[in-house]
Amino acid sequence: MSAKQDRILIFGAGVIGSMYAIKLIEAGFDVTLFAHSNRFTSLRENGLQYSEKGTVRSIPVNVIDTLEHDDVYDFIFVTVRYDRSESALLALKDNQSKNIVTMTSNSIGFSSWLDIVGDRLLPAFPGFGGQIKDGVLHARFLPKVIVATVFGEINGAVTERIENLKKIFKTAKLPYVIKKDMQAYLITHSVSDIAMLSFLHSENKIIDQKTARTRKTARKITVTLKAYLRAIQQAGVSIDPPMLKMVLKFPNLFLDLFFMTWLRTKMVRDMMLPDYANSANNEIVHLSNDLMKFLSQNKIKTEIHVQ
Repeated sequence: MSAKQDRILIFGAGVIGSMYAIKLIEAGFDVTLFAHSNRFTSLRENGLQYSEKGTVRSIPVNVIDTLEHDDVYDFIFVTVRYDRSESALLALKDNQSKNIVTMTSNSIGFSSWLDIVGDRLLPAFPGFGGQIKDGVLHARFLPKVIVATVFGEINGAVTERIENLKKIFKTAKLPYVIKKDMQAYLITHSVSDIAMLSFLHSENKIIDQKTARTRKTARKITVTLKAYLRAIQQAGVSIDPPMLKMVLKFPNLFLDLFFMTWLRTKMVRDMMLPDYANSANNEIVHLSNDLMKFLSQNKIKTEIHVQ
């Protein structure tokens, strides 16, 4: 079977799933999107709509809202948030497809996922971001060094399915990186997201733009990020990407200025704050709770003192 004949199911038709669908369809793959409710109806009636240079375009896509156990795909990409990952995998538990790629941006571990789908699990990290407004995808593109899709076997081996996935990404001209320690990579990224996003929610509400831009908010991010990076190191997790190790060496003042600048960007104002208000808070809370459990299991105590 050549790469272009591979059947791919994308389980989740949000931003990440939609972006992969567009790229893989354009590369000639047999792609199916799994969607629910209004998103399913919109995709079936209007195709996959996306904004390109200010113009709304549409690409036809095969979309389903029910998956039969014997409907077998070469790869299933699970493109849902962390707080929805277990329910998505439970929906796939009895499907006979052999390769389930968890394109979840964050994760603290794989044990519960392995309990559900076993060695079919192939952890990954998505290379896209953005928003869907009124059914139209607005992609957020970052430098290629940042947006590469990251994937790898849990045991670090380069298996046949890793080689097959490489071929798919090469054909679709999608940047990718293969990691030997996906758990370390995902935990490090999760810690970064928890530190950088959890303070956008205060006293049960999303903070306003003015508060988000303050030195106080930046300092909270700085102190929390350093504390969590040290904690996962103590738990035996290798910080990956390694450049984040430099965070522990930078003075707080330097990092405060960096985060103040980041908090004032258009991306935070127009995408992250609205996204957080709509959905991301549940994921961050879920991640934070699981991080605390992980550190507790490793007998690591984390104290955060913001001055």
